[in-house]
Amino acid sequence: MEKLKQELLKIRNRELPSSMLAKACNYALGQWKKLTIFLEHGIVEIDQNLCENGMRPLALGRKNWLHIGSEKAGPKIAAILSIFETCKRLNVNLRDYLNEVLPKLGNWPITRVTELTPDRWATAK
Repeated sequence: MEKLKQELLKIRNRELPSSMLAKACNYALGQWKKLTIFLEHGIVEIDQNLCENGMRPLALGRKNWLHIGSEKAGPKIAAILSIFETCKRLNVNLRDYLNEVLPKLGNWPITRVTELTPDRWATAK
């Protein structure tokens, strides 16, 4: 990554500042900390493929949900589908998760809601 950074600096310095290539180099260098965060923290993915693949079915179904019933329905569906995708990504059995978590929601304190997320639920199991 350091070689890449040096190459970006070299290209930027030899190009006109207003050129598209120099602007691209400046953009990459300006994002360098975010670009290299995966080197410092092994849990951070190098790309967004996992996230994008999880969102693809949502994007494909978006037109089907245009007439879902109300303006408030969209964010609720997004939250539900986010839970579904998280369970899928973590290999959590969705049916078991929902069977245990949904009945608790009515009386569960909002200050402890993070205990009901799929990853925390799976860890507790």
